[in-house]
Amino acid sequence: MVYRDAEGNPLNDPAAADGGEIIENDHEGRAGRRLWFRMVEVELPWVRISEAAFLLWVLALLVLVWLLIALLLLVL
Repeated sequence: MVYRDAEGNPLNDPAAADGGEIIENDHEGRAGRRLWFRMVEVELPWVRISEAAFLLWVLALLVLVWLLIALLLLVL
């Protein structure tokens, strides 16, 4: 695995990497399939609160839906 920064320079620290490349070796040790990944921080302009607060609201909504479904199943 090779980690790279935003300019494409190799890094040793995965926490500082913006992307990288994974090379899977086959059973004979030859380079096989290559996978690339890239991490980009994206801000959603329609979300006016922090990411943690947004995720807590989504979690609360999912729990509420789950409870409503459980209540409907108990009543029926």
